Amino acid sequence: MKIKLHQIPVKDIFKGYKDRGDDRGVVGYDNKLDIRPPYQRNYVYDLDQARSVINTILNNYPLNIMYWVINGNDSYEVLDGQQRTLSVMQFLDHKFSIEWDGQNMYVDSLPDDLYNVLINYKFMIYWCEGSDSEKLSWFKTVNIAGEELTNQELRNITYVGPWLSDAKRHFSKRSCVAKKLSDKYITGDPNRQELLEKALKWISDKQGISINEYMAINCSKNDANELWQYWQDVINWVKKIFPNYHKQMKGLHWGDLYNKYNKNKYNSSEINNDIDKLIQDDEIKSIKGIWQYELAKSYEPNAKKFLNLRTFSIAAKNKKYKEQNGICPICKSEGLNKKWNLSEMEGDHIIPWSKGGKTEYSNLEMLCKKHNESKGNM
Repeated sequence: MKIKLHQIPVKDIFKGYKDRGDDRGVVGYDNKLDIRPPYQRNYVYDLDQARSVINTILNNYPLNIMYWVINGNDSYEVLDGQQRTLSVMQFLDHKFSIEWDGQNMYVDSLPDDLYNVLINYKFMIYWCEGSDSEKLSWFKTVNIAGEELTNQELRNITYVGPWLSDAKRHFSKRSCVAKKLSDKYITGDPNRQELLEKALKWISDKQGISINEYMAINCSKNDANELWQYWQDVINWVKKIFPNYHKQMKGLHWGDLYNKYNKNKYNSSEINNDIDKLIQDDEIKSIKGIWQYELAKSYEPNAKKFLNLRTFSIAAKNKKYKEQNGICPICKSEGLNKKWNLSEMEGDHIIPWSKGGKTEYSNLEMLCKKHNESKGNM
C-alpha cells in the first residue's frame, strides 16, 4: 500500500461538488472525488457535529488526518473522513447554519476574512494506492470514526461497479423491492446491506463459492438480474410450499432451505395441516424448526432433530434405570440379561412421539444405546 500526504484546500474539494441523490453518491474535487461512494451508507454527522467541524476550521484548529484511495488517473474516493468532508461541503452548499459571535450565520453571511479562512483551509489527506485486498485491509484499520461498517459494506468497497449499483437498487433501501417482497419471511436492515449479504450468501452457497468469489465474478456485469431472480425464486418457492403464513416463519434461513430442498416434491395441503397441529404440540421446543422438519421428514431419517423435542429429565431416567436394574427390555426379549451402566443407556419413548407418545414417566423406558438407535419410530 503506497501512502503519500497531500494538503488540499477546501475550495478545491468543493469545486464540482454535487450530491447526486438516490444511491449514486456524492462527488467533489472537480468531479474526480467520490466523497460518498455509492457503496456506502448515507451516514452523515448530526447538526451539532457538523457545526463543530465548521467551528474547528474557522478557529483554524487542525482536523484529524483523512484518507483517499487512488482509483486511477485523476480518480479518488474518500476512504476515511467522509463525515468531516460532507459537513464542510454541505455548509458551503447552504444546507445548515452555524452560531458565531451570537449570530446565526449561513456561509454567505460570514465576514470575508472568515470565509477566506474556510475556503483556504487545507485538509491533511493521505492518498493511498494499492490492490483491492490492500484497500480492504487498510479500510478496516483506519475506519475507526463514525459507525462501524458491516462485513458486506466492507466487501462493497472492493467490488464497486455497475453490478453492485444494480444489486443495491434491489436490496439496499428500506423501500427496496427485495424488502417489499420478502418482509414477512426474512429479517435484515437493507441500509446496513443485510438483505444483500443474505442474498449473496445463499446464491454463492448454491454455486459452491464464497461471497467474495461471487462478487468478483459478477462485479463487471451491467446488472444483478441473476441475484434478483434467485431472490424471487426463493420467496415464491416458500409461498408455494407453505401457503398458510405463520409469524414464526419470519427470520428462517429460507435461502438455505431452498438450496437444500427445492428439488423435492411436496403436498402443500398436507404440510399445512401438519403445521397447524405441530404448532399446538407442547412436545416441540423449537417451533421455528417445524418448517424444516416438514421439508426433511420424508427425506432425512433424523428430521425430528429440527423440532428439539422434549426429553426426559435426568432424575426420571435415573429412577427408571433403577427400576429396570440396568436391564434393557429389548436385550432381555432377545435372551440377553446383561446389566448395562447408566452411561450405556438412553431414555426412550415407549410410544414414539410421531405416534402420539408423550414425554411422561409412564412412557419412559431405558434402552441400551444400540437398541435405542435401531428402534427409531417403530
